[in-house]
Amino acid sequence: MAELKNRRWLLAMRPEGIVKESDFRWSETGVPPLKDGQMLVRNLVLSFDPTQRGWMSMDTYMPAIPLGQVMRALAVGQVVESRKPGFVKDDLVQGLCGWEDYTVTDGQGLFSMQKLPAGTDPLLASSVLGLTGLTAYFGTLAVGCPKPGETFVVSGAAGATGSVAGMIAKIKGCRVIGIAGGAEKCSWLTKEAGCDAAIDYKHEDVGEALSRCCPKGIDVYFDNVGGEILDLVLGRIANGARVVLCGAISQYSEPAGVTSYPPRNYFNLVLRSARMEGFLVLHFAHRYPEAIADLKEWLAEGKVRNKIDVQHNLENAPRTIIRLFIGANFGKQLLKLADPR
Repeated sequence: MAELKNRRWLLAMRPEGIVKESDFRWSETGVPPLKDGQMLVRNLVLSFDPTQRGWMSMDTYMPAIPLGQVMRALAVGQVVESRKPGFVKDDLVQGLCGWEDYTVTDGQGLFSMQKLPAGTDPLLASSVLGLTGLTAYFGTLAVGCPKPGETFVVSGAAGATGSVAGMIAKIKGCRVIGIAGGAEKCSWLTKEAGCDAAIDYKHEDVGEALSRCCPKGIDVYFDNVGGEILDLVLGRIANGARVVLCGAISQYSEPAGVTSYPPRNYFNLVLRSARMEGFLVLHFAHRYPEAIADLKEWLAEGKVRNKIDVQHNLENAPRTIIRLFIGANFGKQLLKLADPR
């Protein structure tokens, strides 16, 4: 095989504050020959997720990305060449790759490489039927445990995980309140995503709006943002409430280990006999087939909608991740590099 040129983005420095384009460095190199047990994957769609901010800065549930190495991302790709048993040329795969045209991988590790069925839509596999949808599924059902008639509040409600979490709660018979930024997103939540009400945190008093929309208290809160909104919710939880800690994007740009808005109303967890629980979707890997089957059925029935925000071309990767942290994305943030062959 003729040597392939691999364009890629390297992590140039640990970000301080909001991620900046200067945190990355463009590089071009050749693709090394494969060793036994490896495969060469041509990346088609890169996933952009708030957790990448942690990967850039510090050790989390996986080691931080070393400076000078390829920026890490979940991706859907297509096998170009394989010396790994079980994978052959043209297979569609999903797993941990990077901001680059081609990834050489042994397919092992925390986000191991999985083969996708032939004909799979890479955009669908990277969003509602990927880790985004799975996170919403298990966070809502296994951690939040919603019951018919309960009030379910979700922050980041027009984002990748929050939108699906709200729709699943609606399927389970809850009254759903979404919190999002801007009139367009809030309109989409009530007119298309099935929310009973939406709160625009950019232009409304969130505490007053929560009191108005949830007069009997909040039974389940799916938290994607942390900070002040989490504290406002804790001040309004109902007896027996469940608070699902999925993310805290409002705090990710703070120095490591620092929160600019620690919760003050946490003692309500005691007074209301409530619980607050964090989770990682990886802990539910043995149940992924069950979740994907349900999500496919709900998609076909129109009960779940797949809202995606697709940017294009590898050159735009730094600008694409910045969209997450300034609230520019509307739905799951993806970067499309190529189509399957």
